[in-house]
Formats: sequence, structure tokens, C-alpha cells
Amino acid sequence: MKGCPYTRAGRLVFLPVWKAVRPLFKALVKIEAEGLERVPEGPCIVAANHRSNLDPPVLNAVFPEPLFFLAKEELFKGPLGLVMPHLRTLPVRKGLQDAKTLERALELLSRGCKLAIFPEGMRAPPGTFLRPKPGVGLLAVKSGMPVLPVLIEGTDRVLPRGAYVPRPHRGVRVVVGEPLSFKGLPHKKEVYREVAERVMEAVKALAAREPARTGKPP
Repeated sequence: MKGCPYTRAGRLVFLPVWKAVRPLFKALVKIEAEGLERVPEGPCIVAANHRSNLDPPVLNAVFPEPLFFLAKEELFKGPLGLVMPHLRTLPVRKGLQDAKTLERALELLSRGCKLAIFPEGMRAPPGTFLRPKPGVGLLAVKSGMPVLPVLIEGTDRVLPRGAYVPRPHRGVRVVVGEPLSFKGLPHKKEVYREVAERVMEAVKALAAREPARTGKPP
């Protein structure tokens, strides 16, 4: 069966809530998004930098449909673990080197999902970038799907590490870059690493772009 899957609870509860809350969340957090016209209609790998726990909902707020996230296995324990499976999330135990996780991720892409991954593997310090893990390169080469580099700026100010209450007055900027293709590359560890570095460089390059002007021209 084709189509990016939902659990029954996800389809009946999460999706309607997302549609209702999305505009309000965008307004409260003051999210400005650029380059959404570059988002492919079909499946792709959304590769974004990561500085705050606010990053996943911010991405879901700007994309036209909820993304399917790769999330660390620890989030699937305790009370939160009861909710996570219904929020389009895939638990990752040992990164994409784990055969079962990779197989499931490839299946989701084949079914039409937009699969979101944070190549750095963990939150970076404010205003910085970390060296990417090879997982995004492995997934890009194995799947042949386009990789969409995305820059997220400001979430580390709105919800810093250790904070529980957002500071929405500071605002967030999301910039979507041009899709990258790594189809047909050899399946080698050194290639996965090189692809991951190229993806991360594309994300970092978006930070140098001047913010798009808003409002009506004079």
C-alpha cells in the first residue's frame, strides 16, 4: 500500500490537531520561511541543522505536510513513548548503521514520505554547526532520493537548552535550499561520509543568505 503511513490515532488525532494548531504555532513563534517552492512534491530526505528541541515542530509548521522524523530511541520510553509512534517518528537505536532502522527508513521513502533527519546527530551549541554523522550519506546513496538541505536559525534563542518555556518574541528563520542528488554513487563508507559533509556544507551555506524581504513593494 502506497502513501506515507499514519497510525490510526495519528490519522484521527495528530493530523487534525496539526492542521488546527499549525497556523497559530507559526504566528506565536514568529517563523519566517524561505524557499518552500523548492520542496519536491514526492519523497525526499529533509536534512536540517539541530540546535533546539523546538526544531522538529518548527519544521512541521513550515512544511506543507507533516514530516516523518528519525528520533533517538530514548524518546520512545516512559509516558512520551506512548505518544511518539503516533507522531510520524521512527526510533533510531544505533544510527542508520542499524540494518532494521535503515530498512524501515528506505521503506518509508519508497512509500512517499518526506523523511527528516538531523545529520549532526545531536544539538549543536548556539549559533554553531557540528560535523555530520555518515547516516544521512548512507540513506541518500542507498535510497537515491533527493536531499533537501534546510537551515534553522533562532530556535536556540526561542527555546535554549535546559529551558522549558519558549521565548517567542525572538523569532525563527527557516531556509530551504536546492535539492541535492547523490543517485548512482558507489556504496562505500568513504562515500557516505563525503556525501554527509556535502549535505552539511549546503546547510551551512544557507546561513550566508540575506533574509528575504517581506511586505509589499513600495
